[in-house]
Amino acid sequence: MAELAYLSLGSNIGDREANLREAIALVKDGGSLRAQSAMYETQPVDLPNQPWFLNCAVELETGKTPRELLKSALAIEAAMGRLRFRDKGPRKIDIDVLLFGNRIINEPGLQIPHPAMHLRRFVLKPLAEIAPNAQHPVLGKTASELLAALAEGQIVRQI
Repeated sequence: MAELAYLSLGSNIGDREANLREAIALVKDGGSLRAQSAMYETQPVDLPNQPWFLNCAVELETGKTPRELLKSALAIEAAMGRLRFRDKGPRKIDIDVLLFGNRIINEPGLQIPHPAMHLRRFVLKPLAEIAPNAQHPVLGKTASELLAALAEGQIVRQI
């Protein structure tokens, strides 16, 4: 049975927009792309001394399990040449599973909802654009409510 999943994609190395477009095309192999946000230029948060990112979010209807979707996302990152030199460091592509239906999963290597999504404007702004009523199953708030609750900061501008 197909479920809706929300993914966050980001890139800050090379042709960022082309990297996101390529990743989105590959993500479509995992299901039916139902929505895609605009692209946003975003300030690095956890490791500020690096190039700015382009980020977007997609809504995917998929028959995959959450673990299969994560495995697929990691395979796309690897196929696109993502190298993991430093945690939170520069990357050609980053794909995170934010939400998967209303599931709550806390397993080694897989946490859904994404454990930091509610703190990140660069995740919530594109997500709220395509799915303002998507519910965080732990916090019981929508993407729009989580975005509105964020403190100022974290520059995110639509391109």
